[in-house]
Amino acid sequence: MRDIQQLVSELTLDEKALLTSGASMWTTQGIDRVGIPSVTVTDGPAGARGPTLPAIGAQVPTLCIPCGSALGATFDTELIEQIGNALGHQTRTRGARVLLAPTVNLHRSPLFGRNFECYSEDPVLSGHLAAAFIRGVQSHGVATTVKHLVGNETEFERLTIDTVIDERTLREVYLLPFEIAVREGRTLGIMTSYNRVNGSYCAESPWLLRDIVRGEWGFEGFFVTDWFAGATTEGAAQAGLDLEMPAPARAYGKFLAQAVTQGRVDEADLDRAAITLLSVFERLGALDDEPMASHPIDLPEHRALARRAAASSIVLLKNSPVAGTPLLPLRTQDLTSIAVIGPNAERARIMGGGSAEVRPHHRTSILSSLVARLDETVVVRHESGGSIDKSTPMIDGGDVMTDTGSPGFHVRVFDGTPGSGVELTTFDRPDGRLLLAGRNEPGVPTSGYHFIADGLVSVAHSGAYIVSLVQVSPCQLSIDGRVVIDGVTETPPRGEAFFGMGSEEMTAVVELQAGRTHRFELECDAGNKQWVHGAQIGLAPIETGDPIQRAVDIARQSDVALVVVGTTNDWESEGHNRRTLALPGHQEELIRRVAAANARTVVLVNTGAPIAMDWADDVAAIAQIWFGGQEMGDAVIDVVFGQQDPGGRLPMTIPDTIEHTPAFGNFPGEHGQIRYGEGLLIGHRWFEARQLLPRFPFGHGLSYASFDVQEPRADNLEIATNGAIDGTGSLSFSVPVTNEGERAGAHVVQIYIAPISPRVHRPLQELKAFAKVHLAPGETTQVRFELGPRDFAYWDPGDAYRNALQPQVTGERSFRTLDRSGRWVVDPGLYEVRIASSSADIDHTMTITIHGSNITD
Repeated sequence: MRDIQQLVSELTLDEKALLTSGASMWTTQGIDRVGIPSVTVTDGPAGARGPTLPAIGAQVPTLCIPCGSALGATFDTELIEQIGNALGHQTRTRGARVLLAPTVNLHRSPLFGRNFECYSEDPVLSGHLAAAFIRGVQSHGVATTVKHLVGNETEFERLTIDTVIDERTLREVYLLPFEIAVREGRTLGIMTSYNRVNGSYCAESPWLLRDIVRGEWGFEGFFVTDWFAGATTEGAAQAGLDLEMPAPARAYGKFLAQAVTQGRVDEADLDRAAITLLSVFERLGALDDEPMASHPIDLPEHRALARRAAASSIVLLKNSPVAGTPLLPLRTQDLTSIAVIGPNAERARIMGGGSAEVRPHHRTSILSSLVARLDETVVVRHESGGSIDKSTPMIDGGDVMTDTGSPGFHVRVFDGTPGSGVELTTFDRPDGRLLLAGRNEPGVPTSGYHFIADGLVSVAHSGAYIVSLVQVSPCQLSIDGRVVIDGVTETPPRGEAFFGMGSEEMTAVVELQAGRTHRFELECDAGNKQWVHGAQIGLAPIETGDPIQRAVDIARQSDVALVVVGTTNDWESEGHNRRTLALPGHQEELIRRVAAANARTVVLVNTGAPIAMDWADDVAAIAQIWFGGQEMGDAVIDVVFGQQDPGGRLPMTIPDTIEHTPAFGNFPGEHGQIRYGEGLLIGHRWFEARQLLPRFPFGHGLSYASFDVQEPRADNLEIATNGAIDGTGSLSFSVPVTNEGERAGAHVVQIYIAPISPRVHRPLQELKAFAKVHLAPGETTQVRFELGPRDFAYWDPGDAYRNALQPQVTGERSFRTLDRSGRWVVDPGLYEVRIASSSADIDHTMTITIHGSNITD
């Protein structure tokens, strides 16, 4: 073990300051003179990508796990810890010691663009799942950075927007999952968000970082900014920020050294940051690391785990009888034909867009998994039913090759302006996303160059095609020597792609022939100073005929219609919010017409967030399958045919209409602010308080088994006989659960606390505990719970005049010194402990009396 205090004392001022800023996009600074190595970090919500940008560069394949909302739907801390364990292992194979995950921002609005990346609308569910994930990851000597602290629930003006939120709501709702991640999970890192909270950027809020997270919660790890987030040198240092990422430094590094020299920052603040970072790295073993290349390791046990997690996340929302029997699970012996319909059936939508994107070890579509599972006696018919693409689909690696026969495009990078002829480097790219980033690939400068990418494109059918270009720097696209899209002569306006750096999509219609290759050549001017250059090329055939009618025709001919609808990583992505709950394209019409043609219609919803389900009454069965990761295809077929029970429960409320949702009218923000006007009433709490019926309630999910949840049994005799508890004690009880069905299955016991006649405004009920059980037919288990004072408490932000000074007169005005020393308070009175199968399905209640008014720390 190295003496970190002594090590820091040996560093110069400039060396200490250097540690606080990144060396590159994904590495920290090292100090060779004293043996401090550079440490690599990696994005991580969907998998450990390694030291590359999302979908940019020569990415190494990695394990792609189900998205955050899918993991939230498992309600299974043991499973999530195993997922964390797998990602900890994958992170080390990338040569990294820090994983930028988990994301515990909440599903405040179903339109938030990153809902897929976050676990739930509920802070308790989010916090405990995050803690389990953290324990798994950090068991491999990898630090997690739970993110984004705090109030980061919109992508609108995301770099600067001010989250306006009262302290009680912050404490009870939005800070709570971070608190659980610190106290229970012992996370070693926290990422601050881009946004401001009540006027202050999170990265420079002493109240948030120093007073609450370090002071109250006992956080011992490091604070790191989100990438390129803004902060001032003095403000961040005084608040307790430890690391600014990525390079080049903007507030820390050499700027922090200058601030110390000029007396604007106390050197003790710099020392604290250096000691904190090095202490965490020493704890991980990172200070003894040798440089390690990123390499793929595809383990069968990781594939099996991801498949189990995907199945465990699938929420069976509806399963009505058809001819007297629930439609699901399907039985192969009863099938002679099946229609597989929908735009997401053949193209695997396994993850959302943005920084969570990875290159998976493999992609298997639902259609291909189904075909592989059935024998030749079952006829499988397929129609897409129409396109839902927000932008033209990127050219896939299977459709383009280099002159040497490799999949993708060949890229040549030249110095200076076109025509200079000085070649800097060459490499291949696997598909039509031709974005180059300085410091991300050897030989590619940050600016002052141009590049040419060319590939031979083949199409299956002759006809008219849409070709597209979304550029981040001026580019021209030629096909067979003719310029078809020119983004140089007339620069297009900026759009939403690539975190807002990309242009609006430019398109052209071209005729392509099957049986020959067409040369696509992209030439880009990378002269401007920016961190990424290039463009994405898209290609798609122009649709002819009536795709919905073709889908209806095959549905009518088949025993069962499996309709896979949803969104894509264009619709659900970091960088922008969704604008509507409606499914893109004509999918709602597709569902209704197929269901009218075949009563045995199953709808699989392939999204990361809620969608409008006005059509729910028209179909027999509905399952929410999320963005299920690389094993999604096989997991879905496992559930559809009953090899696995649909183990998921809704981690958010699915509303009937967007106007019923809590944040409606206060989302996505306006005039530089987003007001959390609903306060404590996030998610199901709002629907209950306003007596609004959702389409499907929080915690809802069906099983192929049937369960008997019996009366709870209190451990303490006094509680059992008198229903009384001291406010400083705990309530321990068990809930017997029996599988009364003929199949093995999973059930989630949910515990809600409902204060009766509370002294202050409180939600009607709040989730405080949950447990998932897996039972064989006829099996019974005892599910144990323990509730402590915090489970019954609310946050009192402090009486404005408690312990105040006597009024003082200044002219005609008087004022008092405000007391904002808040605390957790348990009021005496009656409380219901509700044992439930969802927020709307209460199995049993225990009414207890809490004696005495209690203030908790």
